[in-house]
Amino acid sequence: MDRLVLWDIDLTLVDARGFGPRWYRQALHEVTGRALRRMPETAGRTELAITTDVLGIHGVPADPPTVAAMFAALTSAVAATRDELSERGSALPGAARALSALAAEPGFVQTLVTGNLPEVAFHKLESFGLHHHVDFEIGGYGTNSLHRHDLISESVAKAADRHATSLSPDSVVVVGDTPHDVAGALRFGAIAVGVATGRSSAEELHAAGAHAVLPNLADTEAVLATLSQAGIPNCRQNRKHPKTGNLG
Repeated sequence: MDRLVLWDIDLTLVDARGFGPRWYRQALHEVTGRALRRMPETAGRTELAITTDVLGIHGVPADPPTVAAMFAALTSAVAATRDELSERGSALPGAARALSALAAEPGFVQTLVTGNLPEVAFHKLESFGLHHHVDFEIGGYGTNSLHRHDLISESVAKAADRHATSLSPDSVVVVGDTPHDVAGALRFGAIAVGVATGRSSAEELHAAGAHAVLPNLADTEAVLATLSQAGIPNCRQNRKHPKTGNLG
């Protein structure tokens, strides 16, 4: 393994907008009997952080048993809507091709760093046939930490153990659509690649410190070039003056 690629899911690979509040509404009512009044900010955050805020907003202590019950209820809610998710949601343009093409590149391993729970992550990718080239067992998930950079550390440690190797931070590439993805990558020391397919513009992702920003995943050659650092020399030295789709 020469390079570990850590994919975000929501609005990077998959568009499941509209489902999150529905799942939380069902989970909150099932666990606490309370109706969901409002959702906190969710983009780029971990499920533990979101669940903690949801409970707090509704006057429920976020103690470990309640959080665990919420996680179980969320997982059940997602599983119950898998058919609807595949019909109403979508894989983002180019996502399947990018995953498949990268899987054919020697030395690359792909997994996830996502705020989602592990089971939810699998359901989302499987719904759109995106699960074939991702090693779910070495992913970093939003179950145990409020902070995204912890998920990166978790995934890198799993990957190093699984492949019996050590990984330098600059052999790790984090791909995501939010400044939280970028910040987590930079905190760890990884290469941050933004994809402007979510709420954040390319300019906002650059301003957050992304080494490169792709407009989307539709251009498979551009995705491969960026993630392999081919054609993007001196990424560390030139981070202050990035161009969209390039590190340089």
